[in-house]
Amino acid sequence: MSVWIAIGVTAVGCYVVKLVGLLVPAGALERPLVKRLAALLPVALLAALTAQQTFADGRELVLDARLAGVAAAAVAVLLRAPFLLVVAAAVVVTAGVRALGG
Repeated sequence: MSVWIAIGVTAVGCYVVKLVGLLVPAGALERPLVKRLAALLPVALLAALTAQQTFADGRELVLDARLAGVAAAAVAVLLRAPFLLVVAAAVVVTAGVRALGG
């Protein structure tokens, strides 16, 4: 039964967050600082999520094939490759390192 309580609390929490977002006055959203934060926050969150998924395994720092894949993707981005090529480079390099390393 505790799973259903957690689901209910999560659903109510999501609704409250959405409601609070709708109740924010439009004037508050027009401030330059808020606009700047709204533009930069998604990038920062995505970078943090990528770093956490790439270098963490529970509570340990892990440097494995994923690091090589991210490095290959970074090189492809620096070379201004299209997005699909960036993803493909990361996948191919990660798979290659895993195949070679076992």
